[in-house]
This record gives sequence, C-alpha cells and structure tokens, in this order.
Amino acid sequence: MAAAGPGAFDLSGLGPEDQGKLMAVMQDLQIQDSLRLYNELVQRCFGECVETFRSKKLDGKEEACVTKCAQKFVKMAARVGQRFAEQQQQLVAEAQRGSTPSS
Repeated sequence: MAAAGPGAFDLSGLGPEDQGKLMAVMQDLQIQDSLRLYNELVQRCFGECVETFRSKKLDGKEEACVTKCAQKFVKMAARVGQRFAEQQQQLVAEAQRGSTPSS
C-alpha cells in the first residue's frame, strides 16, 4: 500500500462504523484546537494592543498593532504545526525502521 500524505492514517483495519466514529472524534478535536488557537490569538493581541476604551473602534495605532500581532501569531502557529508534522514523520520513520525484520 502506498503511503498517503502526512497526517494520513491507515484505517483499513477498522470497520466502517469505527472509522466513522474515529473521523468524528478527529474532526471534533480539530474544531477544539482551532477554537483554542483563535481564543489565544484574541487574548494575546487584545491584551498587547488595546490600551483604552475611548471609542467603539480601534484607533490607528491599535489597529496596526492588532494586525501585526495576528500576522505574527498565524505565522508562528503555522511554523509550530510544520515542525510538529516533521517530528511526527521522523518518529514514524524511526518506528518503521525499528519494526522492519532484519535479514
């Protein structure tokens, strides 16, 4: 069987019902992670950038700060995700080398 893309799992050993349950759990975890990242972004950037509550809108300085903060946060989260995927691939490769029968 050819290897699928990173993060792909071989679910062929599971029945259709179990595959569906596993996929539902994985989707739920992905939603929870997205919400956690969003909340962290809002808390961090709001705390760093919003100084007063004089008006309903952000002033120019605050808006620029929030934009820069959000861009940095998104780049950081993408980089962390990329490094995690690289480490997972490395662990899988090491495990496969370790489980391959020797000649």
